[in-house]
Amino acid sequence: MNAIGWTTLVQPEAVAAALGEVEVVLVDCRFSLADPAAGERAYRDSHIPGARYAHLDRDLSGPGAASRGRHPWPEADALTGRLSAWGISPRSRVVAYDAGDGAHAARLWCLLRMLGHEAVAVLDGGWARWTALGLPVDADLPSPAPAPYAASFDVGGLLDADATRRHLDRGGLLVDARAPERFRGQVEPIDAVAGHVPGAVNRPYAANLEDGRFKSAAQLRSEFETLLDGREPRELVAMCGPGVTACHHLLALEHAGLHGAKLFTGSWSGWISDPARPVATGEA
Repeated sequence: MNAIGWTTLVQPEAVAAALGEVEVVLVDCRFSLADPAAGERAYRDSHIPGARYAHLDRDLSGPGAASRGRHPWPEADALTGRLSAWGISPRSRVVAYDAGDGAHAARLWCLLRMLGHEAVAVLDGGWARWTALGLPVDADLPSPAPAPYAASFDVGGLLDADATRRHLDRGGLLVDARAPERFRGQVEPIDAVAGHVPGAVNRPYAANLEDGRFKSAAQLRSEFETLLDGREPRELVAMCGPGVTACHHLLALEHAGLHGAKLFTGSWSGWISDPARPVATGEA
C-alpha cells in the first residue's frame, strides 16, 4: 500500500486497496441539516469497512456563543480527545467521506490540517461513488484502541468576525461559499438575516465539482487564480453560513496547489450575531 500523497483528495480504488492497513483510518461524515440523525443511521446500516462515524454537531463542532456561528469551531483538546477515541494518532492516514460532494468531509479535513496533520484526504465522490463502483461495505461497528494525540490549532489560519473585517479593510479577498440566492439575500432558509458581508464575493462550493467529483487540480487552479486576481492565496479567506462548506474551498485550493488560505470560522451566522455589523444584499 502506498498512501503517499493522500493530503487533499483520494480516489475510491486507492482506498479500497488499502482497507485493513493499520495506519489508514476512515471516518464517515455523512450528515443532513434537515435530519441531523440521518447520517448516523445511514452509517449504522452500511459504511466502508472499518470506518468510524463523525457527527457534525457532536464531533466536528464545539459549544459556544452565537458569535461563534451555528457550528462553532471546536476546542483543540476536545477534537484531539475524539481523534484519540477513534484510534487516530498523528501518524494515521485519515480518509474522510460523506454522502458525495465532500461538504462535510472537508470540515474534518480542515480541522485536521489546522492541527498540523498532513496525511488526511477526502474521498473524491464519497459514499455515492464508492457504492456505484461496487466496493466493499459492511455494518460492523469498529472498536478501535485509543491512540495518543496532542496538538493545537494554527490560529493564524482561523479568523473571527473582527479579524475578517480587518482583512477586508486591508484589501483581502473574502469568498462566500453559499448558494447565489442566499448570498444575494433573496432567500434565507436557515439564518435569521439574509444577505452577505459587504465586500465579500460569491463562489458556491458546488463550483468546485463536476459530475459529483472535484474538478482537476489544473482547472481549480485556473478558476481560483482568476478569482484571486493577482493576490496571493494567503490573502483569501473563505466563509459560508456556519463555517462548514467554506472548508470545501480550502480543500479545493490546496488540491490546486494554492496554499495558505484562511477560514472565517463563525461565517455568516457569526457575523449577524451582532446587529451593528453591516449587511449587504444583491450581487457583490
